[in-house]
Amino acid sequence: MSGTRKLVPALAALALTAAALTGCTATAPAAVQTPKASAPTDIAEPVAEATPAPGSTEPGTCSGMSQVYGDGGGLYWERQGTLRDLGAREFAQGEVSLDADGTPLTYTVEPGDVEPVIAERLCAWPTLGEMNHVRVMQPGQVLWLTPDPDTPWVPYYSPWDAPEGFLQIPYQQAIESAGRAVDAGDVDTVRTIWNDTLKGMFTTQETIDAVQKVVDSGDLDALRQLFS
Repeated sequence: MSGTRKLVPALAALALTAAALTGCTATAPAAVQTPKASAPTDIAEPVAEATPAPGSTEPGTCSGMSQVYGDGGGLYWERQGTLRDLGAREFAQGEVSLDADGTPLTYTVEPGDVEPVIAERLCAWPTLGEMNHVRVMQPGQVLWLTPDPDTPWVPYYSPWDAPEGFLQIPYQQAIESAGRAVDAGDVDTVRTIWNDTLKGMFTTQETIDAVQKVVDSGDLDALRQLFS
């Protein structure tokens, strides 16, 4: 066979290969085409279908979240923003007491309640447990919701000026014991716990003097804000 006759089949094969490659790259397969992004889906507000408080004509949503903050080193706390009861829902089934204007005053914890959901129901930041000196809220516990800014409050976990290595457990146990005594109306036991145990755990004289004044007065409402 001559050289020319050998070249013809080779050229033909090369032409077929080029044609095949051209066909493969002409259009991208549909499977790898990038789809257009769909429009974002609106996320429903978590309390959009909540029931408004009795007598309220406003929709069952929060216009803003109420929070508690402290001045003067945290000794005196007050609430910023108005609480509202948007109605019971799963994980927040407790009873709410209201003042004459319909503002929530207290919340009674039900089995299965969860602090963030209670806070959502009341349009509040979830600091209710800390405010009420508890690590875990228990069924039947009555939470006070708004502190008196003229009455001192002490933190549950440790004093604000606690030194490094401060033993939190004895402190928390004393706070809890004082709280139980307050709830029982046992002022003498509250005084004993403060004078014999808790007082020596604080180092700021302003705090000691403010708490001592309330303890000496025996005012149960003020003592409840301090310890219960």
